[in-house]
Amino acid sequence: VGCLLANLHVVSAPPTVALMEGSNTSSTDFTFMGLFNTKETSGLLFTIITVIFFTALMANGVMIVLIQTDLCLHTPMYFLLSHLSFIDMTYISTIVPKMLIDYLLGQRTISFVGCTAQHFLYLTLVGAEFFLLGLMAYDRYVAICNPLRYPVLMSRRVCWMIIAGSWFGGSLDGFLLTPITMSFPFCNSREIDHFFCEAPAVLRLACADTALYETVMYVCCVLMLLVPFSVVIASYARILTTVHRMSSVEGRRKAFATCSSHMTVVTLFYGAAMYTYMLPHSYHTPAQDKVLSMFYTILTPLLNPLIYSLRNKDVTGALKRALGGFRASQRVSGGVF
Repeated sequence: VGCLLANLHVVSAPPTVALMEGSNTSSTDFTFMGLFNTKETSGLLFTIITVIFFTALMANGVMIVLIQTDLCLHTPMYFLLSHLSFIDMTYISTIVPKMLIDYLLGQRTISFVGCTAQHFLYLTLVGAEFFLLGLMAYDRYVAICNPLRYPVLMSRRVCWMIIAGSWFGGSLDGFLLTPITMSFPFCNSREIDHFFCEAPAVLRLACADTALYETVMYVCCVLMLLVPFSVVIASYARILTTVHRMSSVEGRRKAFATCSSHMTVVTLFYGAAMYTYMLPHSYHTPAQDKVLSMFYTILTPLLNPLIYSLRNKDVTGALKRALGGFRASQRVSGGVF
């Protein structure tokens, strides 16, 4: 995201790795240090990430299909959730496939153009998700605290404005900050101590003074992290206050369970990003930054459909209806032939 600060320390690759990569690398290519550095655990980590990746794609894809095809899910909340699923599918696909393919092929390099494209897509997509999650919390606030005004406050036009605003914020971040990040002169060492082209890791390689740019990026952090997260906190605080006044004990229990699961995912997403990008560099190590980056780049696309949607009775009902229709069509086809 545009709030990515160059807070990481430079860690050189082992000489053997540098020699192996050097013969196949042009002067403008970058080399990832990556996640698969330990032979004992690299195979297991590769398997786990592969399973997470395909599960995330399947879960988000199912969500999009169900929301588009089932009339019961044609509501503002699920309309926003379908776009969240699309963002999750897209941005996990900008990072994980290359990482997995590079591991299988024994490669670690990425071209300057490829790094620029990955950096831009990541900033745009994750920036859009930051804004969208904040506005989705507002949707839940209106639905629970102002149900009579919900059709007006969350009309189709408002929903499209929310989507457009989220994409505009993310795109603005990508278009403004990617050219600046990639225009710095880079030193001879072009080894990125990360598993993708995230701005902190790329800026570590810059030979020029990046202090002013880092200040601008910190301001972006406030706008893209603290502001949406504050909206989420305020919305759920009002929701919990309203739920607490419910007379139904069962209703309160379900509402608290739903809110707590949502807040867990949101806190994981925003919290990991704020820890990585807003705390002083003395609190960071490259290993810590890689682990935290995994939370909001790999785990969140898996958790979002599971927490927001697939645990919901409306979605499970739509899934049962879809499976029932598929089985019925299979029986009809079998009867014909």
